[in-house]
Amino acid sequence: MDNFSPEKDEFLKEFYIPSYIFLPELPTRHPSFVPSCPVVVFINTKSGGQLGSALLATYCNLLNKLQVFNLKEEAPDKVLHKLYGNLEKLKSNGDHLAAEILNRLRLIVAGGDGTASWLLGVVCDLRLARPPPIITVPLGTGNNIPFSFGWGMRNPGIDCQSVKSFLEQVMKAREMKIDSWHIIMRMRVPKEGSCDPILPLELPHAMHAFQRVSESDSLTMERHQTFRGGFWNYFSIGMDAQVSYAFHHKRKKHPEKFKNQLANQRTYLKLGCTQGWFCTSLFQPTSRNIACLAKVKIMKKTGHWEKLHIPNSIRSIVCLNLPSFSGGLNPWGTPDKKKQRDRDLTPPFVDDGLLEVVGFKDGWHGLLLLAPGGHGTRLAQARGIQFKFRKGAGDHAYMRIDGEPWEQPLPQDKDEVVVEISHLGQVSILATDNCIAKSVYDVSTQPDEDSTSEDSDNSYSEERKNFGAADAFRYYDDIDRTCIS
Repeated sequence: MDNFSPEKDEFLKEFYIPSYIFLPELPTRHPSFVPSCPVVVFINTKSGGQLGSALLATYCNLLNKLQVFNLKEEAPDKVLHKLYGNLEKLKSNGDHLAAEILNRLRLIVAGGDGTASWLLGVVCDLRLARPPPIITVPLGTGNNIPFSFGWGMRNPGIDCQSVKSFLEQVMKAREMKIDSWHIIMRMRVPKEGSCDPILPLELPHAMHAFQRVSESDSLTMERHQTFRGGFWNYFSIGMDAQVSYAFHHKRKKHPEKFKNQLANQRTYLKLGCTQGWFCTSLFQPTSRNIACLAKVKIMKKTGHWEKLHIPNSIRSIVCLNLPSFSGGLNPWGTPDKKKQRDRDLTPPFVDDGLLEVVGFKDGWHGLLLLAPGGHGTRLAQARGIQFKFRKGAGDHAYMRIDGEPWEQPLPQDKDEVVVEISHLGQVSILATDNCIAKSVYDVSTQPDEDSTSEDSDNSYSEERKNFGAADAFRYYDDIDRTCIS
């Protein structure tokens, strides 16, 4: 079954996983060599200006094709379900290689930020004893996640030598922890029709429908539906999400026109102009400002919510976890010592349990990020944030999670849509020496107890315990899950 003999390439065998690990029906082998950096590769073949298919072929040629997966055909939760079930069975039978792979496994995901977040959510929901660290290949349009950790903004190449060079970086990369952010969105279910989950249009991979919690829950009695998900880079509302939505809608309608990363980025900029991001006063009424769309609260201290003032001129809000947004720009910047002292602000860390909340007036405001020291309007740093949308400003709003936008229907009559974001643990990611993301452990400052707590509220209901990305995950019945989780 193996399409590659590791003995033929001393370098590639460090990443190689034999076929019997994936196919239990094959006879067990006991190779004397243990790979130092075994990898499983997930590729979104629709990403990277449609270059994903070529990259998939290259990885299949260099490694065992069974350790390379096309996300268009196989969902990552199902793949990892089967893989970890096989590894645990083999380990329990005394297979030394399987035990080492469990300890050393690394996951490579090639795609846009939305694809990377999809896999991050799955790994978080599996709650493994040792979650595999994740490497992100920049194959999308924005590529903020790979850029933050030193993997660049553009696809590193699809030929064999380029992939080998990338694998060499993977072997040398260091592991970092980053905060995971949980998002819950509630809305009322229409009085007529089924009580089954009703999805917003084109719900992104990051969001999943969640059944009502219990019959006694007040929101259940009032016919509310809950959606949950997670993000690791940003959540945004407003004009920036509207431009992104227009881009994704156009690409979905005419995929043949989006086969080049640079051309895609130019198209994105053009759409920013046509959507009114640079001429907001002409295209967007003041009633569409964030202050008119929603009431916003933040949590600075655990359990304590306070109102956040949003200037009337703000038309876009970004809740940022990583120092990269919109193609490598840093909306928060680094506050000087005076502002840190006067406003109780800190430099942006990716593992401090804090979100940076930034506002933008329009595209011209965003261009300030290109200047040295440029930044958006720093609204707050918070451990949680809540948006409440009511009727009055319009029939919909645009939202975006890690590069995936959607058009969210707004309430009718006296209903409301509530979006709440809170901290929920951390995940491991691999970084190169060019990493721009900063950890609290990189400096002398250490986090306080709250900043590293996995949950901001110990009374989390079931809907807050995971992201829903691997909600149907099950191990084989004869596997003791306690040894995994």
